[in-house]
Amino acid sequence: MVLFLTRVLEQNNVDAANNVSKWTGTVYIFSLVGAFLSDSYWGRYKTCAIFQIIFVIGLILLSLVTHVLLLNPKGCGDPTTKCGAHSSWEIGLFYLSIYMIALGNGGYQPNIATFGADQFDEEDPKEGSSKVAFFSYFYLAMNLGSLFSNTFLVYFEDEGLWVLGFWASTASASAALVLFFGGTSRYRHFKPNGNPLSRFCQVIVAATKKWRVEMPQAGDEDNLYEGNGKEISSMTGVRKILHTQGFRFLDRAAFITSKELNNQKKQSRGDPWRLCPVSQVEEVKSILRLLPIWLCTIIYSVVFTQMASLFVEQGAAMKCTVSNFRIPPASMSIFDILSVAVFIFLYRRVLDPVTSRIRKSGPKGLTELQRMGIGLVIAVMAMVCAGIVECYRLKYARKDCARCDGSSDLSILWQVPQYALIGASEVFMYVGQLEFFNAQAPDGLKSFGSALCMTSISLGNYVSCFLVAMVMKISTVDDMPGWIPGNLNRGHLDRFYFLLAGLTAMDLAVYVVCAKWYKSIKLECKSGEVSGEPDLSGV
Repeated sequence: MVLFLTRVLEQNNVDAANNVSKWTGTVYIFSLVGAFLSDSYWGRYKTCAIFQIIFVIGLILLSLVTHVLLLNPKGCGDPTTKCGAHSSWEIGLFYLSIYMIALGNGGYQPNIATFGADQFDEEDPKEGSSKVAFFSYFYLAMNLGSLFSNTFLVYFEDEGLWVLGFWASTASASAALVLFFGGTSRYRHFKPNGNPLSRFCQVIVAATKKWRVEMPQAGDEDNLYEGNGKEISSMTGVRKILHTQGFRFLDRAAFITSKELNNQKKQSRGDPWRLCPVSQVEEVKSILRLLPIWLCTIIYSVVFTQMASLFVEQGAAMKCTVSNFRIPPASMSIFDILSVAVFIFLYRRVLDPVTSRIRKSGPKGLTELQRMGIGLVIAVMAMVCAGIVECYRLKYARKDCARCDGSSDLSILWQVPQYALIGASEVFMYVGQLEFFNAQAPDGLKSFGSALCMTSISLGNYVSCFLVAMVMKISTVDDMPGWIPGNLNRGHLDRFYFLLAGLTAMDLAVYVVCAKWYKSIKLECKSGEVSGEPDLSGV
């Protein structure tokens, strides 16, 4: 998209990078909308179907708008031919189409991951093991789909064949929709569990109303309202959530006063805004425990989003030809995809079995939190590597160029290590995130758990926009060109990469503290056993 904005809509590097980050961020913000509708009202199947249809309609509109209105004169949008000016309503239609795509893709993504996981019974040993593997292969499948778009489609678009690329994307999305509907009769379906916001508010209000109540000592749970099976299932999902220590103020919501005890004897449910079951209270606790971990993933997403913006702009300013073949800068993300595929295989077949044997931790080696920490370490390495490459690119660059595409003698293939390191970090961070949030979210909020992973990417994009804006404001004082000017040869993109490396290193330190503090959710299985991972916080 960054090349479309600079070549077709004639935006500068900073505006294009920020617009891409805002759009990508909006995609993942819409994941919260999809997750809310799925968990509360529609269920995952219906939500996936509706948002996929919106996605396809958005792609059709984008293809038509580009073909009819934006490519003027015909054939513009390649590296040499400029497009003419566009009216505000033409640009408005373009943004309408891409934000329809954002709505469809964002609402669909967290639900399809959770819907796929729903097809496995985690209480069955064989299916439980397959469910863990599912998230790795799900992420691999998404990246293999990107392999086509980042090779053939990017090559077409780099040559100015934007319409062909957009129609190919439309055909691919339409085929995916048909395949999704084709498996309808075989899917396992779960009913939505009602509005989680009201359940959260009930716990907060009930606990606040009883702020003066003297609570029993920790470990004494006799006066806490457990609720009946039907009531718990309707509010928090299939399985009961067991009481945990921590956030003891919220336990007041489940504390049974003398008045509520009389209501129980009369077999009356009582006021849900004064008395909540333990499972409902623990549902709130589990989300509060997830938030610090989630916040620590945002800085990683700032690093990740550079692949779609500044990495591409950096590559465009390098030597993009190998022999007589020109490599489109945006297609370099193929090395990220290949790295994801290689490291998923290495982790599943080599690293996981080896660590499991060494630690004697059963079939599971590294915990999700440990893998996410490793992802942050690799992300620091990726940013340092990108900064070093930029230092050498500047060393061999021409400073006086007007249009600086290919203005450095340093080959674009020197970007391969930074893309490969980002891919390796994704396997540990994003796959670990998907597993972690899905496993630790209550049964009634599984889509919300997946949406947390997507939303961290969203906020990462917005934070990236903020950082770029702040860096440009500070670095352009006294008529200086700044770190990320239109002519990268006059800037210091390397310093921005090193800044991200430093921020990620600090984020890693905070993350380790949060991971040590985290306590796993405890669920009562259908067999009556307790599920949970007591050593989950080991980092």
